[in-house]
Amino acid sequence: MEVGFRQQRLAKIFNSKRELIRKYGPEPAKRIMGRMLQLAAAHCLEDLRNMPGRCHELGHNRAGQVSIDLHGPYRLIFEPADDQDVRPGDGGLDWSAVKSVTILEITDTHET
Repeated sequence: MEVGFRQQRLAKIFNSKRELIRKYGPEPAKRIMGRMLQLAAAHCLEDLRNMPGRCHELGHNRAGQVSIDLHGPYRLIFEPADDQDVRPGDGGLDWSAVKSVTILEITDTHET
């Protein structure tokens, strides 16, 4: 699957093991790199649905975004890069149609 980034600054961090370790620490950086490898190796988002990491769609103010577990309460948040043709009439996400994603952030989605 193609993986892009919302911000150039984020791409710089994610594309450097050293920067990931500096920003998140050694163990979280290792988990982030593993998730990025999973995303890149997947043919489509459907491939991640039953893999470890609990990849799932978010709701409410994050509708249209997808989350995958990292470490503790932190999640890798991304969205389909091309929203066209990936949402059938019911508004849900057609996981098999998503072939590219845009990384948005790493965050604790449970914080208020």
